[in-house]
Amino acid sequence: MPPTPAQPTTRKTASSTASTATSVAAQPIQSLKGVRVLSLALNLPGPAALMRCREMGALCVKLEPPPPGDAPAGASGDPMKLYNPTAYAALHAGVRCAVADLKTGRGQKLLHRELAKTDVLLTSFRPAALTKLGLTWKALHKQHPHLSQVAIVGSPGERADEPGHDLTYLAQNDLITGVDLPATLYADMGGSLMASGAVLQAVMHQRAKGKGVFLEVALSSAAGYLALPRAWGLTQPGAAVGGGHAGYRVYRCKDGRVALAALEPHFAASLCAAAGVAASSMKTMFAPATHAAIEAWLLGKTRKELEKLAQDQDIPLHTLSN
Repeated sequence: MPPTPAQPTTRKTASSTASTATSVAAQPIQSLKGVRVLSLALNLPGPAALMRCREMGALCVKLEPPPPGDAPAGASGDPMKLYNPTAYAALHAGVRCAVADLKTGRGQKLLHRELAKTDVLLTSFRPAALTKLGLTWKALHKQHPHLSQVAIVGSPGERADEPGHDLTYLAQNDLITGVDLPATLYADMGGSLMASGAVLQAVMHQRAKGKGVFLEVALSSAAGYLALPRAWGLTQPGAAVGGGHAGYRVYRCKDGRVALAALEPHFAASLCAAAGVAASSMKTMFAPATHAAIEAWLLGKTRKELEKLAQDQDIPLHTLSN
């Protein structure tokens, strides 16, 4: 019996359902709605963590030091605004920023006025600098027992006062190869994700225990976490995802490069069938002859041909220009 107008039917295809699910998943859940986060953190990891908190619904405020006396008009006390205004604008969209010189009584008064209504304080100073400003966790917790602090540092524990930066933390964890700089700031961005996760932990602790908690996030530890696949041997030279598997490499093609990721047996079989390579077992994918055959085959293909091949034969790859 056909449905009445009051009971319309909707036919959903698998692709439309998947599309809907993807669009819903792309919107961050407002887990921090109603939570106030105050940041004193400069440069990249702290502001990136604050950006994530804002995306999760937090009300975000940032206090910045005054700009240097010789700074151009409109400058900020955060160096990021000077050397990359575009990045600064993206990181601080939706964040209420104000200037506070924490070395002065007036600046301290403004800070503590903000802290009185803040749930989580985000910092990226070295411990010695926080001590000079009278902002040790002991002092903060005594004045604002409801407050939690997420402290971003370079190295954990007793080494937190040591100088360092993204590049040195990556080097410490065997993530620098050759003399080329990494493609992005992995430790900083990984640390920002850990810091925003720590904000969530702090809020959960506050709600469960009724008091604030101190959590430390070390950028060197973030680099160490990112380096675990290398430490486990997964990405060491010759390993399956370290260049040993012929289906998981970056090759040259006729008019550019191709990042090939045909790692699983069914993907490797599709690749070998397309390339005309006999693949009797997974061990074949580690054979020098297989590497040579696939390399020669890809050199004869254009990016456009490879992209069509990937779509038609379900091979995971992405082409790149020279």
